[in-house]
Amino acid sequence: MNRQLTLAAALLLPFLLMTDLLHAQIDREVGKLFTARSEVIAERGMVATSQPLATQVGLHILRNGGNAIDAAIGANAAMGLMEPTGNGIGGDLFAIIWHEESGQLYALNASGRSPQNLSYDELMEILENKGVSSIPPYDLLSVSVPGAVDGWFEMHERFGSVEMEEILSEPIWYAENGFPVSEAISASWRRSVSFLIDQPGAFEETFAIEGEGPEKGEIFSNPDLGNTFRLLAEQGRDAFYRGEIAEKVDEWMRDNDGYLRYIDFDDHRSEWVDPVTTNYRGYDVYQVGGNVQGTAVLQMLNILEGFDLSETGFASPETLHLLIEAKKLAFEDRAKHYADPDFHDVPYDILLSKEYAAERRELIGETAMEDLTTGVDVLEDGDTIYLTTADDEGNMVSLIQSNFRGMGTGFVVPGTGFSFQNRGELFSLDPEHPNVYAPAKRPFHTIIPGFVMKDGEPFMSFGNMGGAYQPIGHVSILTNVIDFGMNIQQAGDALRWDHSGSTQPTDDLSEHLTNSGVVSIESAIDYQVVRDLEMKGHNVQIGDSFFGRFQAIMRDLENGVYYGASESRVDGQAAGY
Repeated sequence: MNRQLTLAAALLLPFLLMTDLLHAQIDREVGKLFTARSEVIAERGMVATSQPLATQVGLHILRNGGNAIDAAIGANAAMGLMEPTGNGIGGDLFAIIWHEESGQLYALNASGRSPQNLSYDELMEILENKGVSSIPPYDLLSVSVPGAVDGWFEMHERFGSVEMEEILSEPIWYAENGFPVSEAISASWRRSVSFLIDQPGAFEETFAIEGEGPEKGEIFSNPDLGNTFRLLAEQGRDAFYRGEIAEKVDEWMRDNDGYLRYIDFDDHRSEWVDPVTTNYRGYDVYQVGGNVQGTAVLQMLNILEGFDLSETGFASPETLHLLIEAKKLAFEDRAKHYADPDFHDVPYDILLSKEYAAERRELIGETAMEDLTTGVDVLEDGDTIYLTTADDEGNMVSLIQSNFRGMGTGFVVPGTGFSFQNRGELFSLDPEHPNVYAPAKRPFHTIIPGFVMKDGEPFMSFGNMGGAYQPIGHVSILTNVIDFGMNIQQAGDALRWDHSGSTQPTDDLSEHLTNSGVVSIESAIDYQVVRDLEMKGHNVQIGDSFFGRFQAIMRDLENGVYYGASESRVDGQAAGY
C-alpha cells in the first residue's frame, strides 16, 4: 500500500507542482507583491529611463569615462528626441544631485519665467478679448522660457567630467540617422500629432510622417534637433539663450503675435537651491521646493508618520483611506502656498513642521473629508519624463524634465526641432494668490525629482511623472519600501491609486475642497476593498486615470552595488554594468 501511495504521489507530483505554479502566477498577477521583473543589480554604474535606447545612451557615457551627471544630460537629450510626448528642450528641468566627493546633496531649479514685457493687466485684457477666463494651454500665452538647456550646462559646469561634444554625440547620431519608435510612446505620439498638427510653425514637418505620428517600430529622425544639439555642443548654452536659437525664437514670436523675446532668453538663469526635507521613520526625504509641488510629498509623509501603516497593511481599506486623506490635506496647502520664491516666501517653517502635521492629522476621521481648506493663513494633467543615473564614484542624479501637456504647445520654430512647453498655463489669475501671473515669474510646477538619505548616506534616487499624481506616486513608492518592505522594483510595480478633485494652484484663493473627490485604483484591487472604501464615503472608480511612470536607483553601501528599477507598464528600462 505504501509503495502504491508513493508511486501515485510520484505520478501526481508534476501536476501538483504545475498547479502550485499556476496558483503562484495568478497570485503574482493580482496579489499585493506582484512584480513584473527583478531589480537590475550592477556595481559600476546604473541608468534608468522610460526609453531603452536613452538608457543605453546614458550607459554608453558611463562606460566611456563620463560620470552620473554627464550620463543624465546625455540620456535627457536622447529622451527629448525619442519621447517628445513627455519632454524636450522646449521645457523645464529640476534635479537633485548627490556629489560623492563633496559629500553633499544639491538641488537645481531650471524652470523658465514668463515674458518680461507682458504685464498682468495686459494679460487680463488679452484673455477678455479671447473670451476665456484662464490661460489657454495651446496658446502663445502659455509659453514660458525653456529652462532645460541652461539646466544641463549648470550641471555640467559644476560636476561634469567629459566634454559636451561627447555627451551629445549619441543623441546627435540618433537625431540625424533615426531610431525605432517604441510602443507606448508611439501611441501617445500619434494622439498628440492628430491634435497639434495645425498649430502655427513647423510642427508637422518636425514630428509627423505623412501627416501622422510614427508607428511602433517605425524609424524616426529629427535632423533639425540634431543641428540644435550640434550648436549646443560646439557653442555652449549661449547658442540657445544668446545666439542663433534665441534670435530665431524672437523673430518667430514677433511674426506670430507671441510674447517671448530675445531679452527673456538672454536674462534667463537656473538657480541652485537648498532642497526641502523631512525625516520619515529614520529616512531623510528630499524634494525641490518653491514653485514645485515636492513639498506636498513631505507634508503627506509627516501626516502619515502618525499612523502604523505596516500594521494596517498594504492596499487595505484602512491604509488607502489614510493615504487619500493625507493627500487631500497636503493638496489644499499646495493650492494656496507653493509659488516662485522670488515673489513669495513659502512658509516652510509651518508647512513642514511636525506640529502642523499633528494638527492636520487630527482632521482625519473614519469617513472621507468633504469640506477642507489650508490650515495656514496667508492640476490633474501633465506628461513628463523622469530618469536617474549613478556612477562608480558614488555620484547619483535624480532628474525630471517636461513640456507639461504631452508635446507642449505644438509651436515649433522652423529649423529648431523642438516644441515649446505650456507651463504658463499654471499661473493663477487671482491677484491675491502667491502663484498669480507676473512678468519674469516662474509658474507653479508639477514635476518633482526625489532623493532619500539614510544615516547621512545616499539611499535612493527616485521619481515618477504624471502631473498632479506625482506626490501620490512618491509617497506610494516610499511607503512601499519603508513601511511594507518591498524592493524597489516591487514598489514600482505594486498596485497604484490616484485621487482627483483637490483645489488647484490655478484657482482663486477662496476656492477649497467641497466634496470627497474621486479615487481611482488600478484593476488588480480586491473588490472588497473598494466596497469598504465606499462605505467610508469615498467615490471609487476602477482604472480610468493616469498612474504615472516610475524609475529608481538604490545604493547598497554594504555590498557596493546599485539596484535599478524601471516602469514595467510601458517602455522603461534600468541597465547597469
